[in-house]
Amino acid sequence: MADSVAGVVLAAGAGTRLHPLTRLRPKALCPLGDRPLVDHALERFDAVTSSIAVNVHFHRDLLESHLAGRVHLSFERARPLGTGGALGHLHDWIDGRPVLLVNADTWCPAPVDALLDGWDGTRIRIQVAGAARFAAGVTVAAALLPWRDVATLPDEPCGITPTWFRADAEGRVETLRLDDAVPCMDCGTPRAYLDANLEWSGGESVVGRGATVDGEIDRCVLWPGAVVHAGERLERAIRAHEHLTVLVR
Repeated sequence: MADSVAGVVLAAGAGTRLHPLTRLRPKALCPLGDRPLVDHALERFDAVTSSIAVNVHFHRDLLESHLAGRVHLSFERARPLGTGGALGHLHDWIDGRPVLLVNADTWCPAPVDALLDGWDGTRIRIQVAGAARFAAGVTVAAALLPWRDVATLPDEPCGITPTWFRADAEGRVETLRLDDAVPCMDCGTPRAYLDANLEWSGGESVVGRGATVDGEIDRCVLWPGAVVHAGERLERAIRAHEHLTVLVR
């Protein structure tokens, strides 16, 4: 498989909006349907490149164990570097290539190959959901950056969006609108995470491997090994284990 394009999955964030779930595991390892969010993100690159990096910081040991031997792991040891600094830290690995970028906590089953179709190699392409063009606050499904824009990012904490807005002011940003039939959901809060799971399942509760349901559940997410005891009824809830249940209203 070609490796002329570098795939990057951002997975180093603390996931504070997803607390208390992210006290147990990084948001990238929170299960969405039948597998962790990060595995959904990696699948998007299948038709494009096998050269993929994932940055890690919070719960680094769990992500390293899950991903070892599958991707290039970028360790942000001292501190998280943000969406821009993550690419700056990867300069040597990227080595002049364009970068296809996705967030691990955004569930979108669309492959990223559409961003490369007819690309001129100089413009930034941003794939967005639910909007006609890239702007502040839109949901970004993926982005394609030429090396010239990646090369200017420092190996220190910073965001990627200032680079996008500067390029937009120069007329170098091209927006690709995601088909409305394709889901693209930020899973950064318990409500959004639950809703994304229900979208994946068609509205049915999502029961992880080894979970036991002796009670009743309605539109819930049960993590692997979770138990709903006889006499219990859960509605719009996320049960991570016996000591952690998040009710979503």
